[in-house]
Amino acid sequence: MITRLAHVCIETCDLEATENFYGMLGIKRKFEFRNRQDELIGMYLAIDAHNFIELVKILEPKEEGSLAHFAFEVEDVGQVCDELRRRDITVTEKKLGVDHTWMATCHDPNGIFIEFHQYTEDSLQLRGGSCCIDYKP
Repeated sequence: MITRLAHVCIETCDLEATENFYGMLGIKRKFEFRNRQDELIGMYLAIDAHNFIELVKILEPKEEGSLAHFAFEVEDVGQVCDELRRRDITVTEKKLGVDHTWMATCHDPNGIFIEFHQYTEDSLQLRGGSCCIDYKP
């Protein structure tokens, strides 16, 4: 029934800063939403032909709901870290997770937690399996 994730929607008080942040990661505007007064009120940013981030302008941050995080698959997580640091974005050091995937993390201008994953031939995301993590809900 479901073929892929269509989009993640981010509500933001600053469309420009949010578009610029994702733009530096190579995610560019595909189309935009304007109201009857011709004000820019949102947009779709294209990751590829089928995966998008939808940005919607709001005036005040909301407290309802929660987007814990989302992850991007990348070719070279070290290169992503270097690019973010060149632009004064705080990003973690890359590390190899218990899932055998290289990972680094940061936050976007709206405080949304983002993971960057670089899969290896042993990544559980590709081959399945089980791993043990130190987590208790």
